[in-house]
Amino acid sequence: MDTQELNGFIVEAKSQTYVAGAKAQPSYRIGAHDLGYKRGIWRYLDSYFGGTDFAGQEVVWLEEKPVWAMNYFGRIIEPGIIDGTVAGTIISAALSQLYKQGRFLGGMIFDHSLGRYVDTSEGDCTHFRGHEFILVDGQKAYELDYRGGLIIP
Repeated sequence: MDTQELNGFIVEAKSQTYVAGAKAQPSYRIGAHDLGYKRGIWRYLDSYFGGTDFAGQEVVWLEEKPVWAMNYFGRIIEPGIIDGTVAGTIISAALSQLYKQGRFLGGMIFDHSLGRYVDTSEGDCTHFRGHEFILVDGQKAYELDYRGGLIIP
């Protein structure tokens, strides 16, 4: 498997699901929000639980075999200064810019009128971990930790 092709598909799939406001598809797991994308022999699923505080997993399949996964947990730290809707607005705007650069890793600072989005990560699509957060007036109001990489059978 070509990791550049995998990375490109991950960016494409991410840009066509959460950031694009894709509607959830039916899920077999009670309470899960499933956002899927498919192109040719590639398939992607982002499945998460919760809303303001949430946990989820993204998986990529190549020819019906799971080849990559990422898990994450995010939460509002300061509900008095930010809510899930505002956090989602900032995150979507920041990630849209990141995906336009053809990447989903590598760190980013994005200033939005509602707050500053910061992402730090290490590694590449084969093995990585990262932390994203939103600052509102200099105070950390939201955070998310993520990690993932290749699945080797």
